[in-house]
Amino acid sequence: MRITPTAEFMLEPVFFPVEPNKDAGTSRDNIGFGQSVGPGLDTRHGTILTLEDISVSFDGFKALNALNLYIGVGELRCIIGPNGAGKTTLMDVITGKTRPSHGKAWFGETLDLTQMSEVQIAQAGIGRKFQKPTVFEALSVFENLELAQKTDKSVWASLRARLTGEQKDRITEVLETIRLTTSVNRPAGLLSHGQKQFLEIGMLLMQDPQLLLLDEPVAGMTDAETEFTAELFKSLAGKHSLMVVEHDMGFVGSIADHVTVLHQGSVLAEGSLEQVQDNERVIEVYLGR
Repeated sequence: MRITPTAEFMLEPVFFPVEPNKDAGTSRDNIGFGQSVGPGLDTRHGTILTLEDISVSFDGFKALNALNLYIGVGELRCIIGPNGAGKTTLMDVITGKTRPSHGKAWFGETLDLTQMSEVQIAQAGIGRKFQKPTVFEALSVFENLELAQKTDKSVWASLRARLTGEQKDRITEVLETIRLTTSVNRPAGLLSHGQKQFLEIGMLLMQDPQLLLLDEPVAGMTDAETEFTAELFKSLAGKHSLMVVEHDMGFVGSIADHVTVLHQGSVLAEGSLEQVQDNERVIEVYLGR
């Protein structure tokens, strides 16, 4: 039985007319990874995110139109589609920034995202990275990661805070994961664009998220940084579930086992990258000949 969390649980469109594809994104056949997740999140059916019949309207324009999407535990899912397809609105719904006018959004089996605040959703284990990196540029890499910990952020607690050995080990582990160990004392403002992206991902990892939402993470990166990002995401999959919105098809091809194509607020196609690239409707509205 699904339950609604209480307050105490804090933790340019392309105009090809298309009807919502009732068969796309409605099956859990590809779900069922079943990896363990953090305490308190019920994923008994192997699904970490369930969106069913989600619609969002802005002044009569349907940004999302009867959208269905299922993401499995430990899965790395790529979301692609033309501008105006609804990709940003999709992430806004998942993180509580936008409320759907219709439909259900579940995190695990029991957490109704439509009834939770943005803060509750973040504390429950959903982390979001926007396209433009947002780090504290005057602070060092280490200090950015320290601030991002899941700790009591009240003034009094912050004044008294001292890092434990376990917390220091966790920061060291994240620094190694994002390859910023040699820049640990460097002000974040002096990092390259790609390094800032990695730091922000590290800051999300400090929160121990179960689901990571990543918006065009390799935009503006060098080839080497893009290659490392692919390696990083593949290493995170399994330990975390990842939903990556991206236009770089080379990058998508290097990381994704499963791709969802959005168009006019609905799921147009799903499958492997090869399958969606061969789909005539996807070619027509997004990829071109």
